[in-house]
Amino acid sequence: MPLGAARDEAEIQGTRIDMDKSSQITGSKKVYQGFVFSVEDRGVLLPAHEGEPVAIRRQVVCRAPSVVLLVHDTVNDRYLAEREYRAGSNGFAYGIPAGLIDLGEDPEQAALRELREETGVEPEAGMMTIDRVGTFYSSEGMSDEIAHVMVMHLDRWHGADRHFDADEYVESAWVSWGELLHLPIVSSNSVIAVQHETLRRLREESSRKS
Repeated sequence: MPLGAARDEAEIQGTRIDMDKSSQITGSKKVYQGFVFSVEDRGVLLPAHEGEPVAIRRQVVCRAPSVVLLVHDTVNDRYLAEREYRAGSNGFAYGIPAGLIDLGEDPEQAALRELREETGVEPEAGMMTIDRVGTFYSSEGMSDEIAHVMVMHLDRWHGADRHFDADEYVESAWVSWGELLHLPIVSSNSVIAVQHETLRRLREESSRKS
């Protein structure tokens, strides 16, 4: 529903643009190609209520879709936490397992691969349930990256060899729920996963008490 449906049109900024119609990319030039992302300079036409469409330009960081997973060992009621260098914050950030989806993978396949490669944790067949939290843009104002956020509940798992990229350094450890909540995790998709699990645990606790 348009934001202006319950407001006087005179109060709305940008009423010339018809936001119920689709925008159109008229041209795109790749201005940077890196190892994990590229940058495109795009021309876009925004539909108008009246008159010609409005032409704008935007620079977009293009990146493969990703997975973000909060991993729960149900037997011991503990969670996997990680710490590694993050270029955006230029520091050693706390977080949870995450990674890019390879070509041909679905999100669950990518999640299991990233979990094994980064932490050496491999769920036993049939001993895992997944809460699919949702699919979110990491930063839709500047990037097309979509993150598939999930919570993985492992009833049984075994250790496997870890495999890192040549310049990748990740520490991982099992922590209690209370310890996880006290970690300074600030990545938005990781916070979404933790908040989703917070609500699940609250519902579970409420159900036990009733």
